[in-house]
Amino acid sequence: MIPLVRRTRDPFDGSWALPGGWLDEAEGLDDAAARTLAETTALSPSYLEQLYAFGDVDRSPARVVSVVYWALLRSDLVDAQRAADDAPENVEWFDVDDLPALAFDHNRIVDYAVWRLRNKVGYSRIAHGLLPDEFTLSELREVYEAVLGRRLDPSNFRRLLEGSEALIPTESFRTGKHRPARLFRYNSEVELADRGPGFPG
Repeated sequence: MIPLVRRTRDPFDGSWALPGGWLDEAEGLDDAAARTLAETTALSPSYLEQLYAFGDVDRSPARVVSVVYWALLRSDLVDAQRAADDAPENVEWFDVDDLPALAFDHNRIVDYAVWRLRNKVGYSRIAHGLLPDEFTLSELREVYEAVLGRRLDPSNFRRLLEGSEALIPTESFRTGKHRPARLFRYNSEVELADRGPGFPG
């Protein structure tokens, strides 16, 4: 899911677009990206990375070069913000696999970001940015499935992760309809973007 804003002026008045804004004179790129996200969604990213610079001559009526960032937001925080009475206006969340035609070249930008995420999830701990601090192995697998766009075998996935140094089992369990599921957390001594121990790709 990604947040989109509806444009209120030409060009593309009324069309959905990626959040964006201008760079302040005394502002760094990372700070500007985090500020724009906060202004749009009222959320802070759990992971933020510069994606690419888009500068095709015909991408906008005026000459515009966009330095695009992609951010990861925890699903529990997104759900809470969307349900809040003070949720930001003029913003809606869309499934990346079912987007409308976006303004400018924003569909191309989304495609590139999803491609980058799907490649990165296979060799990094990037999925951590989409999870709460503690999670079940099923929840972790669901993140990988959502990012990769395909089902993963639960037994093979569990076998890859159990006993690795990447995850630390907690003493807590999540209860529900089925038997209690142990909660895990990521090993804080391992950087988020370090290579994972055989994560499925």
